[in-house]
Amino acid sequence: MSQIVGGIAASHSTLMNTHWAEVDHLQGPHRFREGLDRAREMVAELRPDAIVVIGSNHFRGLFLDLMPSITVGVAEVLGAGEAGTPEGPLPVDRELAKRVVDGLVDEGFDPAFSLRLTVDHGITHSLQYLVPDLDIPIVPVIINMFAPPLIGLPRAAALGAAIGAATRSDEADKRVLVIASGGLSHRLPWPDWSQTLSDDDRFLVEAWLHGRTQWKEFEVRRREIIRAAEPDLNPDFDRDFLAQLERGDLSEILSWSNDKLEEVAGNGAQEIRSWIAMTTAVGPGRGRTLAYEPIDEWLTGMGVASFEPTQHDPA
Repeated sequence: MSQIVGGIAASHSTLMNTHWAEVDHLQGPHRFREGLDRAREMVAELRPDAIVVIGSNHFRGLFLDLMPSITVGVAEVLGAGEAGTPEGPLPVDRELAKRVVDGLVDEGFDPAFSLRLTVDHGITHSLQYLVPDLDIPIVPVIINMFAPPLIGLPRAAALGAAIGAATRSDEADKRVLVIASGGLSHRLPWPDWSQTLSDDDRFLVEAWLHGRTQWKEFEVRRREIIRAAEPDLNPDFDRDFLAQLERGDLSEILSWSNDKLEEVAGNGAQEIRSWIAMTTAVGPGRGRTLAYEPIDEWLTGMGVASFEPTQHDPA
């Protein structure tokens, strides 16, 4: 039987790759990177044979022409390479990926699967900083977190539990780590595709619809829209969520609706689904905050945390 040895969760921001010089004089970004360094050391100490990476899609691999709620890469996985993130083929644990898909179906989920999946920084940013050699095979699980309707937070918890059960049923006797990428509080200048109002809104929805064959052509203006946005963070929400993670009890946040989450912490906070799914995949456990910094320059509450199991289910 395979074993889930722990979980790591980390916020992502490609501005860390492309605009580091603008924040190099600030302590917050350095403290966040130090948290990533500690998490990277923990990954090495855990010696995983495979990594399940749960993250989001920013319309560089999945688009509005067909937007699944849950997608698993089971064969060829390619990094999009935007903003200095990993580009090209990534190692994939195909056997474990197929078992995860089968396990999700058995548990009543309807996941999409892809034999040629492009992933963007919603998956690759965490790998870039936590597994820099990209030498551990992965199973990417993408949750739709930006194109409503979105699955509810309790459904994300159930998804993680199903991923954990499927992973433990693997008879390959692997050590598996679960990484969650995304969050915490932030508000992106992205419209609901059904309620486009401004010229920028219409441009973005068109980019998200037609990007499958030409997403790179939309990058410059997309980046300009992001860079022009005003920061909208909620550090109180972030710290409270991290405290729930540390206690190993997310029942409070699981009672929230999607609308309440967006109102309180921004549309980007919908990415905490990856953190929720990671904890339930690991099972009963407790978290530890390795870093938290509200970084206006990156438009995001940036957190890093570990989640350690308190018991293992021998089944």
